[in-house]
Amino acid sequence: MILSEKIAQAIGLPTAEQTGLKRLIDIFNVHAGPNELKRRYYEGHIRLSEVNLGLALPKGIAKLEIGCAWGEKCVDVLAARSLFDGFVGANGETASEMGRIAEANRMQAEYMKTCKDELKYGASFATLSADPVLRCRIRFHSAENAAAEWDGEKGRIAHGFAIIALVQDPMTNEQKPCVINYYTDTDVWVLRADAYGQNWRAERNPHIMGRPLMEPMIWNATTAKPFGRSRLKEPIRRLIQGYVRTVANATIGLEFATSPQKYLLGVTDDQYEQIIDDKFRQYVGSIIAGTVNPETGEKPTFGQLQQGTISPHTEMMRILATQFSAATGLSVTDTGIVNDANPTSSDAILAQSQTLILMAEQLNEGNRNSLCNIARMAQAIARNVPMSELTEEELAVVPHFQNPAMPSVAVTADAAIKIASAREGFAETDVFLEMIGFDQADIRRIKAQESRARGIGFLQQIEQETGAGDTE
Repeated sequence: MILSEKIAQAIGLPTAEQTGLKRLIDIFNVHAGPNELKRRYYEGHIRLSEVNLGLALPKGIAKLEIGCAWGEKCVDVLAARSLFDGFVGANGETASEMGRIAEANRMQAEYMKTCKDELKYGASFATLSADPVLRCRIRFHSAENAAAEWDGEKGRIAHGFAIIALVQDPMTNEQKPCVINYYTDTDVWVLRADAYGQNWRAERNPHIMGRPLMEPMIWNATTAKPFGRSRLKEPIRRLIQGYVRTVANATIGLEFATSPQKYLLGVTDDQYEQIIDDKFRQYVGSIIAGTVNPETGEKPTFGQLQQGTISPHTEMMRILATQFSAATGLSVTDTGIVNDANPTSSDAILAQSQTLILMAEQLNEGNRNSLCNIARMAQAIARNVPMSELTEEELAVVPHFQNPAMPSVAVTADAAIKIASAREGFAETDVFLEMIGFDQADIRRIKAQESRARGIGFLQQIEQETGAGDTE
């Protein structure tokens, strides 16, 4: 999607904001092509024309697509280990106000989606706005629908925009934006297109936050690239291309292996014509008969060329899978390539996953900072105060992530029991129940039934003491 510069010329938008928005539109358009390429590789839509070296693959099959899930695996396997589990307050309990806002905005489900976009493009964005029902509305946007400019001095975004709504163009049947929000330190500018999408009008909505109501979630940032780098960067795409090319070569090789090349020498012209007219019948027939050539007196000679094999292609797939595993932190098994000659032990599988666990911890740490900023802005918007007026309890709200190592219930339960034996009172906490495998719904039921049992026991004790007193 390419945005028109007419958007920055919206009626009612001041000159300074027009300049800033135009700069963002240029940034968005520059990255539109690369982002579309990353999305295609994530979805596995790779044409042979992109990978053909011009040696083995015929040009006639250039439009053929070979399915490949390596791009999706590269993103989804890491995202699956980043499990956002809600917000925790200063007292260790669930943050009540922020918890309600997060639940109303379905943040746990939305986080799972935006985490994939973050890894796919290098960054995704959260935007916030006041809402009479939700108190604060939180939306997430991928890099294909938003853009921002980094402020190195302040260590945050300087300004940004997000496409809020799309409409289908009746002329081209393509989706085009009809509502765009432009976020600055002092305002949220809502830009709306007319029915034809040619003219735009801007509506100003001032705020008191002192920073844009927009927060990036960034993966693998560097000093040169503050908005991070995609998991589907160029070296990874080259390995995916190698896989697609190898599968295509193997497919063609298998066709030749299925129907090996045969030859028949010394046949007459009539026999030759019959063979050419029905090649398939000659191939599947169990008997091939021929008479002596009356012109030369030569007997027909039948032969078959050596049958091809796909073993070199299989070995090449294993080489590519090993390189892909080393570059992404995934195990070779995740690529679908299994080496039966050397079965993997459980210890080896755990060792292979250590790199991915470290990456997930890095992902969680970066997103923890972003979610902290989102939580502070959300609470300030809900109370209609600047962030400087948040209370200590509100500032102490932090996101909680589950263990990215994803240990089994048996392992965590054993660890919980050992901790409970060394730390008095630990067995009475919710953390203990979580470690032995209960979710929040089960924990609430357990605590409710324990409380009811204690109440019944207390009443029975009172009745017994009262009966004993009456007897005396």
